[in-house]
Amino acid sequence: MTADQQGAADVAGTRPRAAVIFNPTKQGVETLRAAVAAAEERQHFAPSLWIETAADDPGKGMAREALEAGVDLVIAAGGDGTVRSVAAALRGTGMPLGLVPIGTGNLFARNLEIPVNDQADAVVLAFAGLDRAVDVIVADVTRSDGTEETHVSLVMSGIGIDAAMISNTNPDLKKRVGWLAYVDAGLRALPASKPFRVVHRLDVGRHHRSKVSSILVANLGYLPGNIELIPDAEIDDGKLDVVVLAPRNLFGWLLIWRKITWENRVLRKSALGRQFLDLTGGNRRSEIVYLRGRAVDLEIDGAAEEFEIDGDEFGLVTAARFTVDPAALIVRVPR
Repeated sequence: MTADQQGAADVAGTRPRAAVIFNPTKQGVETLRAAVAAAEERQHFAPSLWIETAADDPGKGMAREALEAGVDLVIAAGGDGTVRSVAAALRGTGMPLGLVPIGTGNLFARNLEIPVNDQADAVVLAFAGLDRAVDVIVADVTRSDGTEETHVSLVMSGIGIDAAMISNTNPDLKKRVGWLAYVDAGLRALPASKPFRVVHRLDVGRHHRSKVSSILVANLGYLPGNIELIPDAEIDDGKLDVVVLAPRNLFGWLLIWRKITWENRVLRKSALGRQFLDLTGGNRRSEIVYLRGRAVDLEIDGAAEEFEIDGDEFGLVTAARFTVDPAALIVRVPR
């Protein structure tokens, strides 16, 4: 197609167009522009609409702007925070979301096997990947003053020590070493952590009162460092995976660590390993309990606790209701 033919096609609206939502403070924007231009030419897309995020809006308003512009594809170039914010606006619209990871954790992209260290490959995938419908977690939380807020989560949300760990993460260290900064924060948060009492209910079941260190509500199961926190989690099963961490002491934390790094990652992969776990009681430990359902209600008995979504701190909450919105988001994934 000649340049004149392309121009005529653009006027006639026959070529699809993408919108790229990006953080202008991140490095590599010019490289990103070049990769997008190359993908546009290969896939016969019109020049993309480029929209910068803002300090007070990491992507939600920009995604709405892209929808109003009538684009055919929205690409989120950033970390989990940018992706989550863009996804919140695209949820339920049927608009495909392409991911170009630029950040530290990129947990959503990692779980979908999207390249996190090759920007050019991620751009190609955003334009030419397979559309996959995935679930979204909706979190309705209550603050100490009684105000209520609604947020979405793509990876996992948590109340307790995991959120305190994220709150304690050194931002400068996070920029230098990425997700390893959470290890530093965890080592500092664990000795000072105190269990809290919570009343929780799965779906329409009975209420349970537990003393826990953390409750996680997840859509995905893998964490950086080959940690398989929830081995059976599926992003498109229409279910929430709930993890209750209730260690009694330091030894209990060691048992949890062994389960997620050795039992989940290695032993559960073979029939012999699963048989060994059944014989030794490895699947029935009280320090870590797995639940699954479509909704979970949590009410903290006492002072408000730290709350996090997809690795970002979200302040203190006194209660939360998590529900699954099945197949609510269309994401471009490897074919």
